[in-house]
Parts: sequence; C-alpha cells; structure tokens
Amino acid sequence: MNRREFLKGLASIGILSVFPVRGFGRSKMRRPNLVFLLTDDQAQWAVGAYGNDDIHTPNMDKLAEEGILFTRAFTAPVCSPSRAMIMTGLYAHQVGIDDWIAPGEEEGLDPKATTLAELFKRAGYTTALIGKWHLGHKKEIYHPLKRGFDYFMGFLGGGNRPMNPTLIVEGEERQLQGYLTDILTDDAIRFIREHRDKPFALFLHTRAPHAPYTPVPEEDMAHYIGKTFKAPKVEGVPDERVQEEYRGYYASVSSIDRNLGRLLDELDSLGLAENTIVILMGDNGYMIGHHGLLSKGNAFVMGKRGQRRPNMFELSILVPLIIRWPAVIKPGSRCDEMVCSTDFMPTFIDILRECGCDVPELKTEGMSMLPLLRGEQVKWRDELFLLYDMHHGAEAHMRMIRTRRWKLVLHYEEGGQHELYDLENDPGEERNLYGDEGVAEVQEELTERLVEWQRRVGDPLAPKEG
Repeated sequence: MNRREFLKGLASIGILSVFPVRGFGRSKMRRPNLVFLLTDDQAQWAVGAYGNDDIHTPNMDKLAEEGILFTRAFTAPVCSPSRAMIMTGLYAHQVGIDDWIAPGEEEGLDPKATTLAELFKRAGYTTALIGKWHLGHKKEIYHPLKRGFDYFMGFLGGGNRPMNPTLIVEGEERQLQGYLTDILTDDAIRFIREHRDKPFALFLHTRAPHAPYTPVPEEDMAHYIGKTFKAPKVEGVPDERVQEEYRGYYASVSSIDRNLGRLLDELDSLGLAENTIVILMGDNGYMIGHHGLLSKGNAFVMGKRGQRRPNMFELSILVPLIIRWPAVIKPGSRCDEMVCSTDFMPTFIDILRECGCDVPELKTEGMSMLPLLRGEQVKWRDELFLLYDMHHGAEAHMRMIRTRRWKLVLHYEEGGQHELYDLENDPGEERNLYGDEGVAEVQEELTERLVEWQRRVGDPLAPKEG
C-alpha cells in the first residue's frame, strides 16, 4: 500500500480529522504541548547552527535540523524588559518595566497585563515555570503563581549560583546540591512525565550562560580544554583573558545543550515529540570583546574598570531562536524575516484559536509567526522598533528603528550621541553615520518613523507634536 492509499484509508475512518498529518490542509489542530527553553545572555553567535564551529551544541543544532531557525530574531538588550515582552506581547515600558530589576526594587510586571501562562491556563493547559522569573520580587503581587502558572520552582530574581543554588521549592527557599542547569532540567523532566496525558505549557528558564559562567560539569568543560577560539582582539586586554571568557561561556552553553538533549530524549520516549512545540531562545544578545565590550545593552568596556557603554548593537539585541514542531514545521526550515519577542503572544493566540480554544481578545504589539512556521509567504514587517531605559550603572534612554538596511538609535539622555548605521555595508556597526550629509534624507525619514512609533506606543519620552 502506498502513502496516498494509506492516508485515504485513515480518512475513511475519521482518523485524519483528529490527528492532522503534516502538510495536509488546515484541519483543526490538536492542542500542542509547549516546552519553552529561555536561556540567559546567550548570543546568537553562541550556537553551532548559526555558523560557530568553536562551540559544542549538537542538540541545539539538531533542533534546527528538525525545525525552523530564525536568523533575525530580536528582543530588548537586557533581561527583565525582554522577558516582559515575551510574556505579554507588549513593549516593556507598557507593562511597568524599563531596566533589569535589581534586588529590593519595587517594580514588576503590571498585574493587569495578560501573560502567556494565563493564556494557556484559560485554554485548559497545566502551566509551569522552572528557573528564572525576574519580573518582580513582591510575592503578593508578582509571584509566578499569581501570573498564571500552576507550578513554580526556581528563583524570583535575576541571579543565582551555577552550583549549589538556593531555589524556591514547594514555596520554601532551599539550598540544593548540584549544578543549577541540571537541577532545573531534572524538575522539568519530572513535570513532563507527570503531565504527559494532558496539554502542558512548560517554561524552562535557565540562568546559564549568565556570568559567572562556571563551575560547570567536567563533561561540558571537556569540549574546550586546550583549545584556542576565534575571538576579537581587545586593546589593553590580554588575549589569555579573552580566551578564558570564551572557554567558560562556551562550556556554560554546552551545559544547556546537554540538558536540552535530555529533554528531547524524554519527549521522544513518551511519544510526545510530534505535537510538542519546542522553543530555544536567548533572552538577549551578548558580547565578549566585540566593540571592545563585555555583556549586553548595559555592557562594560573591557580593560576600563567600571566604564559602561549603553548600546543597542545587533549583538545585544539579536538572539538565537529555533522552533521545532514536527506536526507543522518542515524540518530544516530557515526564516530571514525580522521577528521580535512581542510576537509570541499573537502566535499562541492564533494557535490556540485554531485548536478551538476560548481565547480572549488581547492587544499586542507583535505579529503572529504561525504563517512563518508553516512556511507560508506572507507580507511581513519591514521595520522593527525597540527601546531601553538604563538606570543601573549608567543612565541612557535609547529608542531604535531597524530596517533591513538601516538602524537609527536616538539617545534621549543628557550628552547622548545618536547613532545611524548602514547595516548592508557596515554589518559590524563600526561607522556611525549620524549627521553625515550623504545620508541626511535617510536620517530624517527614519527619525520621523521612529517618533511616530514612540507616540503610538505611549513612550513618555516621545517628542510632543507641533
């Protein structure tokens, strides 16, 4: 019997209407499970599938081979704003967050904003957050269990130890023994096993590869012992120091990769892989020596103790994004469209509606990626906007518009220097063209578009009209 005859037989007894087969029409979906692996400070360049042959990420690479790899996925340049955008589909300033939330700070995710967890819970899912939250410390207001999660094990703030961490377990803080990424993955696997018989939405948020990168298990460091890595030269900084940064950072990423493999194996063994959406994403980009900097949008100048360089360089906002969903996504797909962390909420709204779930009408600032996941040709955005208000370590108020060719960053802080880059001819953003007469028309047009966006999204720093 050939494939066509086999499928015809299934259709005759009604199976295809319940279990849609990949590539056949738009029949009603089954509710997919979700495993959302969000890493902390993982740059897009720190994944083998994006062309890095120094790093050992076989499971991330496999995920790309079996799913879709996004080459232009953007988010806020630091942690808490990025997570707020992922969780709500809104810009961070619209939900009460500007910079990363420091210990003791009062701010947190606006309780009026609907989260992805609340969306899934309403659709009949069991929801879990395992790992890092970083969207507010006040337990009575911002705790994950008050924001749509049925289960939480992890930590509310931004930092933790990579080994022997202190975590909230069953509502109580406990110091656990072992490596943090392994501990979190152990609990994620337990959760999947216990909830395999009905839809679940699991958010696994690692602390890795955030600094300090080590210690990590010997098996993860072993890939890098005695090796020399391709790395930028930084004036005034010994090459050995830069190499050590890369060695620790890469080993931390490999610890995530090994645990991703454990998760994928578990989904396979339970027969859940076909209809489980697996997402790998970094919460923001990262630099080690690029532009002479270390870290992200609030980067330090390497070799100049305490000096900061607030920025929205591509390397700070460009993140890895790989999605596998065998029931829908063609293996080995690649998407070059500009997508953003605000796009997850409208994407999951569309998915749940196609599954017949009761989904509320919600305002979002994103676009549904579902057509892109299906490989459809659709009209997509030709410009992307971001903002970042930095108040830890330095003050900066940056507003950005990025098109396929150009990037304009306006600085609203006192003494700030505006930036304009021709990404087509200067992808490394080495030549700031702001004020250059040769690009005056481009600068003016981009400024108008950016200011118009600022007004539309309620940016308090938007210039007044007239």
